[in-house]
Amino acid sequence: MQNYTRQPIALKRGDGAVVYDVDGNQYIDCLAGIAVNNVGHCHPYVVHAIKKQAEQLIHVSNLYYTEIQTELAEKLVELTEMDRIFFCNSGAEAIESAMKLARSVSNKTDFVATEQSFHGRTMGSLSVTHKEKFRRPFTPLIQGATFVPYNDSQAIAESITKNTAAVIIEPIQGEGGVNIPSGDYLREVRKICDDTDTLLIFDEVQTGFGRTGEWFCKQHSGVQPDIMAMAKAMGGGFPMGAIASKKGITFDKGEHASTFGGNPLACAASLGAIKAIEEESLVQHSKELGDYFVERLKSLSREDVVDVRGQGLMIGVELKSGCKDILNYARENGVLLNCTSDSVLRLVPPLVITREQIDRVVDIIEQA
Repeated sequence: MQNYTRQPIALKRGDGAVVYDVDGNQYIDCLAGIAVNNVGHCHPYVVHAIKKQAEQLIHVSNLYYTEIQTELAEKLVELTEMDRIFFCNSGAEAIESAMKLARSVSNKTDFVATEQSFHGRTMGSLSVTHKEKFRRPFTPLIQGATFVPYNDSQAIAESITKNTAAVIIEPIQGEGGVNIPSGDYLREVRKICDDTDTLLIFDEVQTGFGRTGEWFCKQHSGVQPDIMAMAKAMGGGFPMGAIASKKGITFDKGEHASTFGGNPLACAASLGAIKAIEEESLVQHSKELGDYFVERLKSLSREDVVDVRGQGLMIGVELKSGCKDILNYARENGVLLNCTSDSVLRLVPPLVITREQIDRVVDIIEQA
C-alpha cells in the first residue's frame, strides 16, 4: 500500500549512528528510526541478546510466566520508580492501554489532551491526537476528548469536568515540532490533577530511555504521572511497548491483554538495550552531546532559522520555510534528516553519535 512517503533510497545495514544503502552509500542517521535506535544500529548487546534468546524460547503467550519477562518488569519498575508494568508491542498500543486503564480505574470516560499532540494512529490514540490531517479520514473517533493549548496549565484546569478520566501529555512534543514546555508546566498539571481527582498520563514513547538526557523526560521536572506509556527505544530497534503505573492503578484479570506483549525475544532485546545505555553512560552522553549539538546549530545563519530548541538529543530547528529541499540536499550528501510540523527539522540521532559526526551534520545543514 502506498501510504508512506519514502526517501528514494533502500537501506541495507547499519552500525552505530551510520547506515548504508544497497549501493554502498553511507549516511549519518539523525532520525534513528524515529527515536527508536537510541543505542545505535545493531548494538552488539542487543544483537547478542536476540540471538541467544532465539535459540531458547521465542514465544509462549501470556498464559505462562517467563523468567526474562519478569526480569525486564523488575528492571522497568526500578527505572521508572513505578509499581506495575503491562507489556505490548508499540507506542500506539501503549497509549491504547493507558486510556483503557484510565477509564477502568476512574470509572470516567473523557480525556483532556493538548493541541499539536501526537499519540498514535489507532482509533483510541488518534482520538487524543490533535492534528486534523491525521484525524479527518477516520471520524467519528472515540468521543470525549478535549484539546487545549500546550504549555497552558490553566486551560487544562478549565477543561477538566466530573467525567474526565485523565489528562494525557507528551513531556516534550515530538511530532508537534519538538515543543518544550516551561519549567513549571508539568508540576502545575500534576497539582491540578491531584486537586480534581484526575489521572495524569505521560506519553514518553519518544522521550524515554535516555533521549532527553534523563532516563525519562519526567525526571527533568520531578513529576510522577499515574500512568506512563513507553515504546520506541525500549527494544533497541525491536518492536516493544509498555505502560507503567502507580501502586493501586492496575488492570483486573481479563480487562486487557496482548498476545505478543512481553514475548521473550522482545524482552531480551530490551534488556540488551538497557544494558548498553547503562554500561556506556548513554544518558549522560545524550545530555552532553545534546548541549553541544544545540550550540553548534545556534551558529547557523539566523536568516533562515527561527529557533533552535532541544533537550538532550531531541532537537528541533524551526525554519522560516519548509524543509524538503534541506532533506534532499542532506541525503544526497550523506545525512538523513526528518521534517515535522511542516517547517521543523527534527534531530533525534542515536545516543552513540560522536562530536565529529555532529560537526558533519551541522556543516551539511549550513550548506543546505
